[in-house]
Amino acid sequence: MSKDSETLSNKVDFAVVLRVKNANPNGDPLNGNRPRVTYDGIGEMTDVCIKRKIRNRLMETLPKSKVKIDNEEKEICPIFVQSDDNKVDDHPSLRSRADAMLSKSKTEKDIIENACSTWFDVRAFGQLFAFKGKGSKKTKTKDTEESGDDKGVSIGIRGPVSIHSAFSINPVSVTSNQITKSVSGEGDGTKRSSDTMGMKHRVDRGIYVFYGSMNPQLAVKTGFSDEDAISIKNVLPKLFENDASSARPDGSMEVLKVLWWQHNCASGQASSAKVHRSLKVTDTDDLDKLISFDAVNGLIPEVIDGV
Repeated sequence: MSKDSETLSNKVDFAVVLRVKNANPNGDPLNGNRPRVTYDGIGEMTDVCIKRKIRNRLMETLPKSKVKIDNEEKEICPIFVQSDDNKVDDHPSLRSRADAMLSKSKTEKDIIENACSTWFDVRAFGQLFAFKGKGSKKTKTKDTEESGDDKGVSIGIRGPVSIHSAFSINPVSVTSNQITKSVSGEGDGTKRSSDTMGMKHRVDRGIYVFYGSMNPQLAVKTGFSDEDAISIKNVLPKLFENDASSARPDGSMEVLKVLWWQHNCASGQASSAKVHRSLKVTDTDDLDKLISFDAVNGLIPEVIDGV
């Protein structure tokens, strides 16, 4: 973990304006994988979905770190929470990945320091590490003696980077099409069973916005640095690069603008709520008319075009 003097110097707020066109930005598995929408028809992308894309882009840009495990030097990916389809190591689970690095840590403080220094996403977003109890022990009551298990220990790390869910500026229109998911390899191929048919959903068009903040006070606890903040800043404009899928074809998801508010002190020139509220986004494809903002206590954002 970095020293206090090396952690995030000043508060940071940011916003990302993106466009969805004929894509499913974030399907809901409890609703047939339809795009997430609120009861008012506003399109939504969860913060978990956005963090997954940030992690994926960071995995592509951050260098691997070299550590010694069992007297053998190995390269470790700087991202702890890796998706199954984007995994770059041999660990079958988060538990396995954590045990490989943290099993020799003796105290809670050591576990937190080692986790934060090893994995970028842990010191940025935080993480909950759960450990099982050490076998069974006997518990004594007034008249009897019973066997039971030691309680496990959970160690929570609170990260300094918070990400909001993304919401569309206006209600979105969702189109659903019936598709053939697979082709049967049996018979003459003239019949289709019910499980070969499916539904594919898309948002026809929508302008979405999400906000985020970086807190220097919490950064001290995890060692999140100014350099780490720049790493996130650099990947936000290319959030959807190498993210194509059947649900999100190349070019259907696009970052239009990134706004980066760099405060001049750790406590911030204004609250994050006021800073985020100062941004006005118009539902238009004209990039010159897309955004406008007010200065808050002299704070003006850096505007970065999407890749």
